[in-house]
Amino acid sequence: MTHPVRDTIAALATAPGRGGVGVVRISGSGLAAFAQAITGRALRPRHAHYAAFVDADGAVIDQGLALYFPAPHSFTGEDVLELQGHGGPVVMKMLLTRCLELGARLAEPGEFTRRAFLNDKLDLAQAESVADLIDAGSEAAARSALRSLQGAFSHEISQLVEQLIGLRMLVEATLDFPEEEDVDFLEAADARGQLSGLQSQLQRVLATARQGSLLREGMHVVLVGQPNVGKSSLLNALAGGEVAIVTEIAGTTRDTVRESIVLDGVPLHVVDTAGLRETDDPVEKIGIARTWAAVEKADLVLLLIDQREGITELDRAILDRLPARLPRIHVHNKIDLSGEAPGRAEEDGHPLVRLSAKRGEGVDALRQALLDMVGWQGSDAGVFLARERHLDAIRRAASHLDAANHCWHGLELFAEELRLAQNALSSITGEFTADDLLGEIFGRFCIGK
Repeated sequence: MTHPVRDTIAALATAPGRGGVGVVRISGSGLAAFAQAITGRALRPRHAHYAAFVDADGAVIDQGLALYFPAPHSFTGEDVLELQGHGGPVVMKMLLTRCLELGARLAEPGEFTRRAFLNDKLDLAQAESVADLIDAGSEAAARSALRSLQGAFSHEISQLVEQLIGLRMLVEATLDFPEEEDVDFLEAADARGQLSGLQSQLQRVLATARQGSLLREGMHVVLVGQPNVGKSSLLNALAGGEVAIVTEIAGTTRDTVRESIVLDGVPLHVVDTAGLRETDDPVEKIGIARTWAAVEKADLVLLLIDQREGITELDRAILDRLPARLPRIHVHNKIDLSGEAPGRAEEDGHPLVRLSAKRGEGVDALRQALLDMVGWQGSDAGVFLARERHLDAIRRAASHLDAANHCWHGLELFAEELRLAQNALSSITGEFTADDLLGEIFGRFCIGK
């Protein structure tokens, strides 16, 4: 459902439930009179006023702080009023109801931020970083989201777009004067060198964006192996606590157990699964089916093997069933019983880590192997948070630049590939974005943002 941008919206901007303070946020036009109706006084712009919030009969609903931000100097670019009262759910509901009586409507999810975007207060990448900052699962992710909100990612993209525009102007000017020696003119202007520079810069931005995507999305890691090889013990060791039941009885874990952990700022969503074996137990069969379902959704698999036995035929059967595209680490557990030393190696072309989940020996080596496998470079310095749609847009732009490089002598095609690359990059900041994409992006925000 769409509404005119200039109508007045209101929402609770703090989390629902009890709290010391609750905030009702209002955005629209002509809110000076709205503010006076609810506070009984004129408000000075950008000053905190202690006031009583009153209903239509003048009865006091609550007392608190009122702040008025006239357009365009506000978050949304419209008049914004914030009422900060006591954070009880009943009093907040009464205050919000009073706003609706004065002509506001309930805001849709993300509508305040969407208005900030539509009123050129934020570009689309910055708007998305508002939600990313709220949802950040680690300090590194929060720092990176803040960089995006402050415009670091947008600046990188804008630089690329400006260079693309310059190159497009050069090529299209050449098309306008067919009597010139087209290729000679472009070579004299080093158009090929400009294109090469753009490609290199785009790859650098893609590498940084991949790091930001890791911080935002994390990685889904699934522990698989035969019963009683130590999957649950390893989950506990990685999580630093008793999150899974551990016994000597094979088949103790019959359902998936999920735990989110943070390694060097990178969220890892680890799933412990039922041991894989032939069984007639109907409950265990369900657990095994869920194991394979989790594997299908995984980004990385840890295959646990009993170090005392090495890779058995049953382990080979598990390996053969794993998707070929799925990265994996072989984890040889129980070195405390086999007498092996902890460490890293390689097995069948995959990383191998020897450890004791029970004693914790070698677990740090596994943590580092996990970070290496997901491509983490060891620092969030300079990293901006990125989403999958951003990565897709950068990859599409890179593909168009590659195509442009291969149709150098067909200037019309060359110009078209440059245009498509520019459109792909502009979709990141919202300069070239379909309305249905905006609805999808802002629809995932919380109400009040």
